[in-house]
Amino acid sequence: MTYCVGMLLDAGIVCLSDSRTNAGVDHINTFRKLTVFERPGERVLVLMSAGNLALTQTLMSLLRERLAAEGPSLHTVPNLFEAARHVGDCLREVHARDAEALKEFGIEFNASFILGGQILGEEPRLFQIYAAGNFIEATRDTPYFQIGEAKYGKPIIDRVIRPDTALDEAAKCALISMDSTIRSNLSVGVPLDLLVLRTGALKVASHTRIDADNAYFDMIRKRWSDSLREAFHALPSPDWLAD
Repeated sequence: MTYCVGMLLDAGIVCLSDSRTNAGVDHINTFRKLTVFERPGERVLVLMSAGNLALTQTLMSLLRERLAAEGPSLHTVPNLFEAARHVGDCLREVHARDAEALKEFGIEFNASFILGGQILGEEPRLFQIYAAGNFIEATRDTPYFQIGEAKYGKPIIDRVIRPDTALDEAAKCALISMDSTIRSNLSVGVPLDLLVLRTGALKVASHTRIDADNAYFDMIRKRWSDSLREAFHALPSPDWLAD
């Protein structure tokens, strides 16, 4: 399992992914799930993946092959919609090749992606791409997407994130969301990839690798837990249970 979140804000985009994969408690490994496709000053795209590692790695290899071939690629598509469609088309190619073989072994074709970024001439955009290759786009009413183990980290995002949220506040919210997921699911864990894109910059503003020894992540995890306990104890108890 994994957890990835992408946030589309007026100021830019924040992406966060973990890097843990597992096939049971005896087979836990680390693989990066966030990939950047960048041509500074012209485009910057970020792709995060969740699901069957063999499938997501095959899709990433196919996308890289297309960069060097004639025809559409993430370096040549004219806008983010076409970028999402290109990823979806490549994913359908992987499905056509592998889905039936996986089915024979009782394995589901399980892969999902978050694609975000900006191409010169348009505003930043964010898409969630499903296993079938279809996709949806983030809006001001729904300015974020999650893939993987999403349920534990969702409440804090719903309470905090708005289109006008500052990038540093969004990054902090994403990390708290990740902490909630890590605490509740052993299949999600560090190292983490935290990436920030600023609207109009057309290049990566910040890409931070966060491991178990990261002082800031350790600090906000502890302070968030302490603050939750304090807020909980400050709430009045149900009056119908009073002595």
